[in-house]
Amino acid sequence: MAFDYKKEYKEFYMPKNKPGVVDVPAMNYIAVRGKGDPNDENGEYKQSIGLLYAIAFTIKMSKMGSHKIEGYFDYVVPPLEGFWWQEGVQGIDYTHKENFCWISLIRLPDFVTKADFDWAIAEATAKKKTDFSKVEFFTYTEGLCVQCMHLGSYDDEPSTIEILHKYAAENGYAINITDSRRHHEIYLSDARRVPPERRKTVIRIPIRKV
Repeated sequence: MAFDYKKEYKEFYMPKNKPGVVDVPAMNYIAVRGKGDPNDENGEYKQSIGLLYAIAFTIKMSKMGSHKIEGYFDYVVPPLEGFWWQEGVQGIDYTHKENFCWISLIRLPDFVTKADFDWAIAEATAKKKTDFSKVEFFTYTEGLCVQCMHLGSYDDEPSTIEILHKYAAENGYAINITDSRRHHEIYLSDARRVPPERRKTVIRIPIRKV
């Protein structure tokens, strides 16, 4: 059976719909940075998702070709994630999505090295005749955060964010969003197939102990 990060690391991918604190260790990702409204059908965000999955599946399916990755084991490609912010805005203004800055991500298994990643970029470029120059190998240690599962539309996230802020304050933490620590979302539902009211999204916000 393929290794499933969501099931094996439930503390990171399957939190309850009540707030809790988590300390997230260093992880490697496939990442694309960009700006703009994620709902724009022809926008940069939708294009970034295509780039991410192309590299993710090139690595996953390497087992079928001549490039053998040391330590490889079969796995389910982890869910799409995103760091979100808006320049000059405290928090997030959902009424102006065109001002979003983001880093779109998919987690990499630990056995994938930078050399393996570079091979995947070259392989996908040759096979798909697509420019993957925006895609980067991204290592990030998220650290101490407050998180919970958000059920429903992305537009309803402010109510969940308010609950997370309140929980942090009541438990001796301060929100710690900075230029290097961002609002984080993990998408457990395919927005193309799951209606807004049934979507599951992990919302994670960096904090520090007061």
